[in-house]
Amino acid sequence: MSTEPIPGSPSADSSTSDFSPERRAAVLVETLPYIQRFAGSIIVVKFGGNAMVDENLAARFAEDVVLMHSVGIRPVVVHGGGPQIGALMDRLGIKSEFREGLRVTDAETLDVARMVLVGKVNRDIVSSINRHGSMAVGLSGEDAGLIRASARNPELGLSAMLSRSTRPSSNGYWPRT
Repeated sequence: MSTEPIPGSPSADSSTSDFSPERRAAVLVETLPYIQRFAGSIIVVKFGGNAMVDENLAARFAEDVVLMHSVGIRPVVVHGGGPQIGALMDRLGIKSEFREGLRVTDAETLDVARMVLVGKVNRDIVSSINRHGSMAVGLSGEDAGLIRASARNPELGLSAMLSRSTRPSSNGYWPRT
């Protein structure tokens, strides 16, 4: 029986596929204290929109989330999606405006952002994680009032900053409080 990864699979393309057994063992020994320290903890992981455009990187990210879950860490993925929002706005003929690197958000832009972040990006991440057998669920910050935001700057329109989030319950979901 061969132990070589299948060509084209995320394992075959990952940067660790060339690691010797000794190097893999060294990595495990190095990470064990962190695994022990954070087992049972909820860890928030940010997955940026620019990182998501690389399919290989996205697949490895999903594998890492599943690994965290399998060693007892409870990851919560918070994602971006700026490039994906911009791409759909371009396809729809809607002009993006930025001020000091931040998107100016009117009602139409907010609708596009919701479609992309909830309808596409979130679903893609959940699907990618669940492909490896984990039990990922996708939620929006608007769901059950999980996240509250306040106006950032009137010049940015509806663009907002996080002002409050509720604590996760023991099952990892954020209940409305």
